[in-house]
Amino acid sequence: MELPITPLIEWMPGRKGPLIISGPCGAETEEQVLTTARGLAALGKVTVFRAGVWKPRTRPNAFEGAGSKALPWLSRVKAETGMLTAVEVATTQHVEEALKHGVDILWIGARTTVNPFSVQEIAEALRGTDAAVMVKNPVHPDIQLWIGALERLSLSGITRLMAVHRGFYTSDKSCYRNIPRWEIPVELQTLYPELPVICDPSHICGRTETIAAVAQKALDLNFAGLMIESHIHPEAALSDARQQLTPAALGVLLDELVVREVSSANKSFTDELARMRMIIDEVDEQLIRTLARRMELITQVGEYKRDNNVTVFQLPRWQEILRSRIASGTIQGLEEAFVKEWCELLHKESIRRQTEILEIKKADL
Repeated sequence: MELPITPLIEWMPGRKGPLIISGPCGAETEEQVLTTARGLAALGKVTVFRAGVWKPRTRPNAFEGAGSKALPWLSRVKAETGMLTAVEVATTQHVEEALKHGVDILWIGARTTVNPFSVQEIAEALRGTDAAVMVKNPVHPDIQLWIGALERLSLSGITRLMAVHRGFYTSDKSCYRNIPRWEIPVELQTLYPELPVICDPSHICGRTETIAAVAQKALDLNFAGLMIESHIHPEAALSDARQQLTPAALGVLLDELVVREVSSANKSFTDELARMRMIIDEVDEQLIRTLARRMELITQVGEYKRDNNVTVFQLPRWQEILRSRIASGTIQGLEEAFVKEWCELLHKESIRRQTEILEIKKADL
Protein backbone atom coordinates (compact mmCIF):
# COMPACT_ATOMS: atom_id res chain seq x y z
CA MET A 1 0.00 0.00 0.00
CA GLU A 2 1.03 3.62 -0.47
CA LEU A 3 2.21 5.71 2.48
CA PRO A 4 1.00 9.32 2.24
CA ILE A 5 3.92 11.25 3.74
CA THR A 6 4.01 14.90 4.81
CA PRO A 7 7.49 16.17 3.77
CA LEU A 8 9.80 17.18 6.62
CA ILE A 9 10.15 20.68 5.21
CA GLU A 10 6.43 21.28 5.78
CA TRP A 11 6.54 20.65 9.52
CA MET A 12 10.16 21.51 10.24
CA PRO A 13 10.49 24.80 8.34
CA GLY A 14 13.85 26.53 8.35
CA ARG A 15 15.88 23.36 8.95
CA LYS A 16 19.02 23.13 6.85
CA GLY A 17 21.01 19.99 6.17
CA PRO A 18 20.39 16.58 7.76
CA LEU A 19 17.91 16.39 10.63
CA ILE A 20 19.85 15.96 13.88
CA ILE A 21 18.11 14.36 16.85
CA SER A 22 20.02 14.06 20.11
CA GLY A 23 19.63 13.67 23.84
CA PRO A 24 20.22 11.17 26.61
CA CYS A 25 19.43 7.49 26.38
CA GLY A 26 17.37 7.90 29.55
CA ALA A 27 15.82 10.87 31.32
CA GLU A 28 17.35 10.52 34.78
CA THR A 29 16.90 13.84 36.59
CA GLU A 30 15.57 17.25 35.68
CA GLU A 31 19.04 18.76 36.02
CA GLN A 32 20.60 16.11 33.77
CA VAL A 33 17.93 16.60 31.10
CA LEU A 34 18.04 20.41 31.11
CA THR A 35 21.83 20.70 31.27
CA THR A 36 22.23 18.25 28.38
CA ALA A 37 19.56 20.10 26.39
CA ARG A 38 21.26 23.45 26.92
CA GLY A 39 24.56 22.03 25.73
CA LEU A 40 22.92 20.60 22.61
CA ALA A 41 20.99 23.78 21.86
CA ALA A 42 24.24 25.77 22.03
CA LEU A 43 25.59 23.75 19.10
CA GLY A 44 22.96 25.28 16.83
CA LYS A 45 22.61 22.02 14.86
CA VAL A 46 20.22 19.89 16.91
CA THR A 47 16.56 20.22 15.92
CA VAL A 48 15.00 17.54 18.13
CA PHE A 49 15.78 16.67 21.75
CA ARG A 50 15.18 13.00 22.50
CA ALA A 51 15.05 11.29 25.89
CA GLY A 52 14.02 7.84 27.05
CA VAL A 53 11.21 8.48 29.52
CA TRP A 54 9.95 4.89 29.53
CA LYS A 55 12.75 2.45 28.71
CA PRO A 56 12.07 -1.23 27.97
CA ARG A 57 14.81 -3.23 29.66
CA THR A 58 15.67 -6.89 29.33
CA ARG A 59 15.68 -7.60 33.06
CA PRO A 60 13.79 -6.06 36.00
CA ASN A 61 15.44 -3.63 38.40
CA ALA A 62 17.48 -2.03 35.58
CA PHE A 63 16.95 1.70 35.10
CA GLU A 64 13.74 2.10 33.09
CA GLY A 65 13.66 5.89 32.81
CA ALA A 66 12.13 8.38 35.18
CA GLY A 67 8.65 7.76 33.78
CA SER A 68 5.81 10.26 33.56
CA LYS A 69 7.42 12.71 35.98
CA ALA A 70 10.05 13.43 33.30
CA LEU A 71 7.53 14.77 30.79
CA PRO A 72 7.37 18.26 32.39
CA TRP A 73 11.18 18.34 32.10
CA LEU A 74 10.81 17.98 28.34
CA SER A 75 8.23 20.76 28.32
CA ARG A 76 10.86 22.98 29.95
CA VAL A 77 13.43 21.93 27.36
CA LYS A 78 11.10 22.95 24.55
CA ALA A 79 10.16 26.27 26.17
CA GLU A 80 13.75 27.19 27.00
CA THR A 81 15.65 25.99 23.91
CA GLY A 82 13.06 25.90 21.12
CA MET A 83 14.05 22.34 20.21
CA LEU A 84 11.27 19.88 19.43
CA THR A 85 10.98 16.93 21.82
CA ALA A 86 10.75 13.19 21.21
CA VAL A 87 10.10 10.17 23.44
CA GLU A 88 9.66 6.44 22.95
CA VAL A 89 6.17 5.03 23.49
CA ALA A 90 5.26 1.38 23.92
CA THR A 91 1.69 1.53 25.29
CA THR A 92 -1.46 3.55 24.75
CA GLN A 93 -0.93 5.13 28.16
CA HIS A 94 2.49 6.36 27.04
CA VAL A 95 0.90 7.89 23.95
CA GLU A 96 -1.80 9.69 25.92
CA GLU A 97 0.59 11.10 28.52
CA ALA A 98 3.19 12.20 25.95
CA LEU A 99 0.63 14.02 23.82
CA LYS A 100 -0.93 15.62 26.91
CA HIS A 101 2.47 17.13 27.75
CA GLY A 102 3.02 18.44 24.24
CA VAL A 103 5.72 16.01 23.09
CA ASP A 104 6.28 16.70 19.39
CA ILE A 105 7.49 13.34 18.09
CA LEU A 106 6.81 9.84 19.36
CA TRP A 107 8.97 6.91 18.40
CA ILE A 108 8.20 3.21 18.40
CA GLY A 109 11.18 1.15 19.54
CA ALA A 110 12.63 -1.98 17.97
CA ARG A 111 11.10 -4.27 20.59
CA THR A 112 7.64 -2.83 19.98
CA THR A 113 7.87 -2.77 16.16
CA VAL A 114 8.26 -6.53 16.22
CA ASN A 115 4.77 -6.93 17.77
CA PRO A 116 1.92 -6.05 15.38
CA PHE A 117 -0.63 -6.13 18.23
CA SER A 118 1.26 -3.45 20.17
CA VAL A 119 1.77 -1.33 17.07
CA GLN A 120 -1.94 -1.57 16.23
CA GLU A 121 -2.92 -0.42 19.73
CA ILE A 122 -0.59 2.56 19.46
CA ALA A 123 -1.93 3.35 15.98
CA GLU A 124 -5.50 3.34 17.32
CA ALA A 125 -4.50 5.63 20.20
CA LEU A 126 -3.06 8.06 17.63
CA ARG A 127 -6.09 8.03 15.35
CA GLY A 128 -7.46 11.53 14.90
CA THR A 129 -4.24 13.24 16.01
CA ASP A 130 -1.63 15.01 13.90
CA ALA A 131 1.24 13.39 15.80
CA ALA A 132 4.63 12.82 14.21
CA VAL A 133 5.90 9.26 14.62
CA MET A 134 9.27 7.59 14.06
CA VAL A 135 9.39 3.82 13.67
CA LYS A 136 12.59 1.97 14.48
CA ASN A 137 13.37 -1.20 12.57
CA PRO A 138 12.49 -4.47 14.35
CA VAL A 139 15.22 -6.23 16.30
CA HIS A 140 15.66 -8.87 13.59
CA PRO A 141 16.12 -8.05 9.88
CA ASP A 142 12.51 -8.34 8.74
CA ILE A 143 11.63 -5.47 6.41
CA GLN A 144 7.99 -6.60 6.19
CA LEU A 145 7.51 -6.06 9.94
CA TRP A 146 9.05 -2.61 9.58
CA ILE A 147 6.78 -1.74 6.65
CA GLY A 148 3.78 -3.25 8.44
CA ALA A 149 4.25 -0.94 11.42
CA LEU A 150 4.44 2.08 9.11
CA GLU A 151 1.32 0.91 7.27
CA ARG A 152 -0.67 0.50 10.50
CA LEU A 153 0.16 4.07 11.51
CA SER A 154 -0.65 5.33 8.02
CA LEU A 155 -4.06 3.62 8.11
CA SER A 156 -4.76 5.53 11.34
CA GLY A 157 -4.18 8.80 9.50
CA ILE A 158 -0.59 9.50 10.54
CA THR A 159 1.24 11.23 7.67
CA ARG A 160 4.18 12.74 9.55
CA LEU A 161 6.13 9.50 9.48
CA MET A 162 9.83 8.70 9.68
CA ALA A 163 11.75 5.43 9.82
CA VAL A 164 14.78 4.92 12.05
CA HIS A 165 17.55 2.48 11.18
CA ARG A 166 19.14 1.27 14.42
CA GLY A 167 20.72 -1.95 13.21
CA PHE A 168 19.79 -5.59 13.78
CA TYR A 169 20.56 -8.17 16.43
CA THR A 170 23.23 -10.75 15.67
CA SER A 171 24.64 -13.61 17.68
CA ASP A 172 27.87 -13.46 15.69
CA LYS A 173 30.93 -11.62 16.89
CA SER A 174 30.88 -8.13 15.46
CA CYS A 175 32.38 -4.71 15.95
CA TYR A 176 28.78 -3.47 16.13
CA ARG A 177 26.23 -3.75 18.89
CA ASN A 178 23.63 -4.20 16.16
CA ILE A 179 24.83 -4.95 12.63
CA PRO A 180 23.78 -2.25 10.11
CA ARG A 181 22.62 -4.45 7.20
CA TRP A 182 22.54 -1.26 5.10
CA GLU A 183 20.77 -3.01 2.23
CA ILE A 184 17.55 -3.18 4.28
CA PRO A 185 17.05 0.57 4.93
CA VAL A 186 18.20 1.22 1.35
CA GLU A 187 15.45 -1.13 0.14
CA LEU A 188 12.96 0.74 2.33
CA GLN A 189 14.06 4.03 0.76
CA THR A 190 13.67 2.48 -2.68
CA LEU A 191 10.13 1.30 -1.94
CA TYR A 192 9.06 4.58 -0.29
CA PRO A 193 11.14 7.46 -1.70
CA GLU A 194 9.13 10.10 0.19
CA LEU A 195 9.68 8.45 3.58
CA PRO A 196 12.47 10.11 5.61
CA VAL A 197 14.87 7.48 6.93
CA ILE A 198 16.99 8.46 9.93
CA CYS A 199 20.06 6.55 11.13
CA ASP A 200 20.72 5.80 14.82
CA PRO A 201 24.51 5.24 14.97
CA SER A 202 24.44 5.03 18.78
CA HIS A 203 22.49 1.76 18.81
CA ILE A 204 24.30 0.38 15.78
CA CYS A 205 27.71 0.97 17.35
CA GLY A 206 27.13 0.54 21.08
CA ARG A 207 30.28 2.58 21.72
CA THR A 208 31.28 6.11 20.86
CA GLU A 209 34.50 5.25 19.01
CA THR A 210 32.74 4.12 15.83
CA ILE A 211 29.76 6.48 15.77
CA ALA A 212 31.40 9.00 13.43
CA ALA A 213 32.15 6.39 10.75
CA VAL A 214 28.60 4.99 10.81
CA ALA A 215 27.09 8.49 10.80
CA GLN A 216 29.18 9.42 7.76
CA LYS A 217 28.15 6.28 5.89
CA ALA A 218 24.48 7.04 6.60
CA LEU A 219 24.87 10.52 5.13
CA ASP A 220 26.76 9.11 2.14
CA LEU A 221 23.73 6.84 1.57
CA ASN A 222 21.51 9.94 1.58
CA PHE A 223 19.75 9.29 4.89
CA ALA A 224 17.56 12.19 5.99
CA GLY A 225 19.26 12.60 9.35
CA LEU A 226 20.88 11.14 12.44
CA MET A 227 19.75 10.25 15.96
CA ILE A 228 22.78 10.29 18.27
CA GLU A 229 22.61 9.92 22.03
CA SER A 230 24.16 12.60 24.22
CA HIS A 231 24.59 12.89 27.98
CA ILE A 232 26.20 15.68 29.96
CA HIS A 233 28.15 13.06 31.97
CA PRO A 234 28.20 9.82 29.93
CA GLU A 235 30.44 8.02 32.41
CA ALA A 236 27.72 8.40 35.04
CA ALA A 237 24.79 7.51 32.79
CA LEU A 238 22.33 5.00 34.23
CA SER A 239 21.94 3.23 30.87
CA ASP A 240 24.07 2.72 27.74
CA ALA A 241 26.96 4.82 29.04
CA ARG A 242 29.41 3.62 26.37
CA GLN A 243 27.39 4.90 23.43
CA GLN A 244 26.62 8.43 24.63
CA LEU A 245 28.63 11.52 23.67
CA THR A 246 28.87 14.76 25.59
CA PRO A 247 27.27 17.71 23.79
CA ALA A 248 30.75 19.10 23.12
CA ALA A 249 31.96 15.81 21.60
CA LEU A 250 28.82 15.64 19.48
CA GLY A 251 29.56 19.14 18.22
CA VAL A 252 33.02 18.06 17.09
CA LEU A 253 31.58 14.99 15.37
CA LEU A 254 28.93 17.00 13.52
CA ASP A 255 31.49 19.57 12.39
CA GLU A 256 33.63 16.83 10.86
CA LEU A 257 30.83 15.10 8.94
CA VAL A 258 30.77 15.68 5.19
CA VAL A 259 27.31 16.39 3.79
CA ARG A 260 27.30 15.59 0.09
CA GLU A 261 24.97 16.87 -2.62
CA VAL A 262 22.38 14.58 -4.17
CA SER A 263 23.32 15.87 -7.63
CA SER A 264 25.56 18.44 -9.32
CA ALA A 265 24.86 21.35 -11.68
CA ASN A 266 28.37 20.97 -13.15
CA LYS A 267 27.81 19.92 -16.78
CA SER A 268 31.22 18.30 -17.20
CA PHE A 269 30.50 16.20 -14.11
CA THR A 270 27.05 15.10 -15.28
CA ASP A 271 28.35 14.32 -18.78
CA GLU A 272 31.20 12.20 -17.46
CA LEU A 273 28.88 10.45 -14.98
CA ALA A 274 26.46 9.65 -17.80
CA ARG A 275 29.34 8.20 -19.85
CA MET A 276 30.50 5.97 -16.99
CA ARG A 277 26.94 4.84 -16.27
CA MET A 278 26.47 3.90 -19.94
CA ILE A 279 29.51 1.63 -19.70
CA ILE A 280 28.13 0.11 -16.49
CA ASP A 281 24.81 -0.55 -18.26
CA GLU A 282 26.66 -2.36 -21.07
CA VAL A 283 28.61 -4.48 -18.56
CA ASP A 284 25.38 -5.31 -16.73
CA GLU A 285 23.82 -6.50 -20.00
CA GLN A 286 26.83 -8.76 -20.55
CA LEU A 287 26.50 -10.09 -17.00
CA ILE A 288 22.81 -10.87 -17.50
CA ARG A 289 23.51 -12.72 -20.76
CA THR A 290 26.30 -14.66 -19.04
CA LEU A 291 23.99 -15.55 -16.14
CA ALA A 292 21.32 -16.73 -18.56
CA ARG A 293 23.88 -18.95 -20.30
CA ARG A 294 25.04 -20.33 -16.94
CA MET A 295 21.47 -21.26 -16.01
CA GLU A 296 21.00 -23.00 -19.35
CA LEU A 297 24.03 -25.12 -18.52
CA ILE A 298 22.67 -25.75 -15.00
CA THR A 299 19.45 -27.07 -16.56
CA GLN A 300 21.48 -29.45 -18.73
CA VAL A 301 23.45 -30.59 -15.67
CA GLY A 302 20.22 -31.17 -13.76
CA GLU A 303 18.74 -33.26 -16.55
CA TYR A 304 21.97 -35.26 -16.84
CA LYS A 305 21.98 -35.98 -13.09
CA ARG A 306 18.32 -36.95 -13.24
CA ASP A 307 18.86 -39.37 -16.09
CA ASN A 308 21.77 -40.97 -14.26
CA ASN A 309 20.06 -41.03 -10.85
CA VAL A 310 22.61 -38.70 -9.19
CA THR A 311 21.87 -36.34 -6.28
CA VAL A 312 21.39 -32.65 -6.91
CA PHE A 313 23.65 -31.39 -4.12
CA GLN A 314 27.26 -32.59 -4.06
CA LEU A 315 29.33 -31.11 -1.25
CA PRO A 316 32.85 -31.52 -2.74
CA ARG A 317 31.79 -29.67 -5.90
CA TRP A 318 30.21 -26.84 -3.88
CA GLN A 319 33.32 -26.53 -1.71
CA GLU A 320 35.52 -26.34 -4.80
CA ILE A 321 33.30 -23.65 -6.35
CA LEU A 322 33.56 -21.52 -3.23
CA ARG A 323 37.32 -21.98 -2.93
CA SER A 324 38.15 -21.30 -6.57
CA ARG A 325 35.74 -18.38 -7.09
CA ILE A 326 36.83 -16.61 -3.90
CA ALA A 327 40.48 -17.07 -4.87
CA SER A 328 39.82 -15.73 -8.36
CA GLY A 329 37.77 -12.83 -7.04
CA THR A 330 40.45 -11.87 -4.56
CA ILE A 331 43.01 -11.69 -7.37
CA GLN A 332 40.63 -9.35 -9.22
CA GLY A 333 40.34 -7.08 -6.18
CA LEU A 334 36.90 -8.22 -5.04
CA GLU A 335 36.01 -8.59 -1.36
CA GLU A 336 35.82 -12.20 -0.19
CA ALA A 337 32.43 -11.66 1.50
CA PHE A 338 30.98 -10.24 -1.72
CA VAL A 339 32.18 -13.16 -3.85
CA LYS A 340 30.94 -15.66 -1.27
CA GLU A 341 27.49 -14.06 -1.18
CA TRP A 342 27.37 -13.98 -4.98
CA CYS A 343 28.30 -17.68 -5.16
CA GLU A 344 25.69 -18.60 -2.55
CA LEU A 345 22.99 -16.78 -4.52
CA LEU A 346 23.91 -18.59 -7.73
CA HIS A 347 24.11 -21.92 -5.92
CA LYS A 348 20.68 -21.42 -4.37
CA GLU A 349 19.16 -20.82 -7.80
CA SER A 350 21.07 -23.78 -9.26
CA ILE A 351 19.75 -26.10 -6.54
CA ARG A 352 16.21 -24.80 -7.07
CA ARG A 353 16.34 -25.42 -10.82
CA GLN A 354 17.82 -28.92 -10.53
CA THR A 355 15.33 -29.89 -7.80
CA GLU A 356 12.51 -28.64 -9.99
CA ILE A 357 13.68 -30.94 -12.78
CA LEU A 358 13.44 -33.95 -10.44
CA GLU A 359 9.98 -32.88 -9.26
CA ILE A 360 8.77 -32.64 -12.86
CA LYS A 361 9.99 -36.18 -13.49
CA LYS A 362 8.18 -37.50 -10.41
CA ALA A 363 4.99 -35.78 -11.55
CA ASP A 364 5.25 -37.53 -14.91
CA LEU A 365 5.64 -40.98 -13.37
